[in-house]
Amino acid sequence: QVQLVESGGGLVQAGDSLRLSCAASGRTNEMGWFRQAPGKEREFIAAMWWSAGGTYYADSVKGRCTISGDNAKNTMYLQLNSLKPADTGVYYCAVRTKTVGPFEYWGQGTQVTVSS
Repeated sequence: QVQLVESGGGLVQAGDSLRLSCAASGRTNEMGWFRQAPGKEREFIAAMWWSAGGTYYADSVKGRCTISGDNAKNTMYLQLNSLKPADTGVYYCAVRTKTVGPFEYWGQGTQVTVSS
C-alpha cells in the first residue's frame, strides 16, 4: 500500500502560477498527476519515473507545466504556470508500481480554481 497526500491547491487568478505537492509513504516506480474538471472525466496531466528521471506531459499543459521530485522526501511536485480558467479542477496524484497497467494508488486530491 502506498499512501499519497496532495497539497498546494487554492484559488488563483488567470496567469498566476501554483506548485502542487504529493507526499508518498514509500518509494514508487512511477508517479503522475491527473486532473478532473467539473462535469468531466479525469484526465492525465504529467508523470515521472523515479529511477530513470524521465517525464512526459499531456499536450494541454506542455510548456506550462513541470513535474519534478525530491527523492529524500518521497515527494513529487507539479509546477503550473500561466494558469487558465480551463485548468480549474481537482488535481490528483497517483502511483503506478508496474511498468504497464493502471495507476494503482491515488491521493484524495487538491482543488485548484483559476478565476478569469
